[in-house]
Amino acid sequence: MKVIPTPKALKKVLRNHNGSIGFVPTMGALHEGHLSLIRESKKNNEITVVSIFVNPTQFNDANDFKNYPNNHAEDILQLASLKVDYIFTPTKRSIYNDNYAYQIIENNFSKELCGTARPGHFEGVLTIVMKLLNIVNPTRAYFGEKDYQQYMLIRGMAEAFHMDVEIISLPTIRENDGLAMSSRNLLLGKIERKKAPLFAKLLKSDLSDEKVKIKLSKEGFKVDYISTQNGRRFGAVFLGNVRLIDNVEK
Repeated sequence: MKVIPTPKALKKVLRNHNGSIGFVPTMGALHEGHLSLIRESKKNNEITVVSIFVNPTQFNDANDFKNYPNNHAEDILQLASLKVDYIFTPTKRSIYNDNYAYQIIENNFSKELCGTARPGHFEGVLTIVMKLLNIVNPTRAYFGEKDYQQYMLIRGMAEAFHMDVEIISLPTIRENDGLAMSSRNLLLGKIERKKAPLFAKLLKSDLSDEKVKIKLSKEGFKVDYISTQNGRRFGAVFLGNVRLIDNVEK
């Protein structure tokens, strides 16, 4: 396993690799959801690259960015145990050598759901993913379905720009109590963590979107949105200061 800190160095290492490359982009604070993507990549590709980069441009709240969990040393140990081939750990300066002058913008679906309350979020997501895909040039890139809107937008971007990469999604990995695994779960207090599984439980229920909103509000959640569309129910809530997202097939 090699840890590579700059785009130039990683491109040089991968330039002469003729076999398949699997890529898993992460913001660190790794959990079983990330690890499931990595295992899938290792199973289906000759080498696997994992990036760890907390992307500042997708945070519309400076405090959210500041408080995002950082378990870097533990992350490296987990990746070593999985025998990942390369870990890419760029700095903001090396990734945003243009100072974010160039951005990828999607004008429709990115304005809905998470995009409504988080202006600029998906521009940041799509821009960083485009940069990472151009650096790694993978055969396949892997994303979890917990961030299903993100996955759909990234897949659409790859298709729109005729990118030579297969965008693959894997099912959401959940805790034993049903809560979708997320790095942000580490920020929940004990009482909040105990209450959090109700979010997934109500998303899966047969109640209408409006009744789900009402029940969550009564239980102390601040509801951003609950919306069923295209055979899937999407939701975002705040529990304390922690924003949780989830979605289920309906």
